[in-house]
Amino acid sequence: MPKSLFWTRTDTAGAEYVGFDDRQGLTARGTALAVDPIPYTCRYQLTVGPDWAVAWLEAEAEGAGWSRSVRLERAADGWRVRTGEEGDLDAALRAAGHAPAGLPGTDDPDRLADALDIDLGGSPLFNTLPVRRLGLSRAPADQARRVTVAWVLVPSLVVVPAEQTYTPLGPARVRFASDSFTADLTVDPDGFVVRYPGLAERVDPR
Repeated sequence: MPKSLFWTRTDTAGAEYVGFDDRQGLTARGTALAVDPIPYTCRYQLTVGPDWAVAWLEAEAEGAGWSRSVRLERAADGWRVRTGEEGDLDAALRAAGHAPAGLPGTDDPDRLADALDIDLGGSPLFNTLPVRRLGLSRAPADQARRVTVAWVLVPSLVVVPAEQTYTPLGPARVRFASDSFTADLTVDPDGFVVRYPGLAERVDPR
């Protein structure tokens, strides 16, 4: 991969590294790790078309005594979802005082029919997808755009549809909103997140 980015988490101990090629859409391979809700590593591979709509995502999450995988592929007839699981994530979550997560993936891929974007939980890379697809870095300020995403929860890899809103605020700033949550993202000229308040800060080579 000719380019790479690195973020440190600001909400918990963790980080993310991604190598990518954005000359024809986006091809990316990344690794994210964090200690909340339990320690985990999540590796992913992502392919985005020249129109910046997601073609497929494959993610694998693992921790002590468990591992999970999910593959999302967008086809003409809708999203295709495949999953795998070893060990018992729910037991690990309960031991740490958290509610069980349920099964990875979704039992009804038709619920994702309107999604052109994927949001991998905790990853600032995935905010770039609607920013680039909608041309928000060049859009007039204060024109909100609503999108439906396939939201992949981490580390459970449960997939649910979610409504999100992106609003350009002027040069290098985009407001992200989902339900009652709002964050004003700082992005570079290519739409990649530099600062995501409450989640992550990018670390650039000196």
